[in-house]
Amino acid sequence: MSKNPWPYGQATREHIRSNLAAYSRRAVAAEGLRPAAVSVVLAPSVLESGADGATAFLLTLRAPRLNAHAGQYALPGGKLDPGENALAAARRELHEELGIEADPEQVLGVLDDLPTRSGYLVTPFVVWLGPAAEPRPAPDEIAELHRIPLTDLFAGRGRGANRDLAARDTSGSAVFSLYLPALGHDLFAPTAAIMEHFREVALEGRPTPVVRFGEPPFARR
Repeated sequence: MSKNPWPYGQATREHIRSNLAAYSRRAVAAEGLRPAAVSVVLAPSVLESGADGATAFLLTLRAPRLNAHAGQYALPGGKLDPGENALAAARRELHEELGIEADPEQVLGVLDDLPTRSGYLVTPFVVWLGPAAEPRPAPDEIAELHRIPLTDLFAGRGRGANRDLAARDTSGSAVFSLYLPALGHDLFAPTAAIMEHFREVALEGRPTPVVRFGEPPFARR
């Protein structure tokens, strides 16, 4: 096996773009949910790495004083403004949270809509960040920014699986989580569900719908 199966470069970008184009995404009607959009931002695992560097996704830790989902790990994004579509919201939130101006050609594709138990309907976009772009987290919104190597989505734990169904939540649904070695602990749904879906569709080329397991109580605040 290659030491670096997901190098940051043209081959990885086109592999992901092709898999996303071949996938028939599941769209969901809002039906009382608040529409929102997030971005799976793909970047070098180390800032200013060369062509042989690994590909990572950007994961934020939200600032502790935000009104919603404070102090939680999340993909950059947020709810749609009035009259805004999901792609426009994803691009706006990238700029507001990380100072990233994403051109339309940097958007590689879109994944399944995900209804959350906190009342949102989340549309995830996959965005390729140029190697010279340096995110500038907004301190009033982002406490930390992490570059998580894509290999973490395949990392083994225990018997060789980093996926887990934890104790059931108050609704009776099992809580889905991913263990990320770069963080040293679990990432929970809904973000974990989106990244599992990204792994299956964009990296593995499998037509696997997004996992709609439960979410821990803190993810609903």
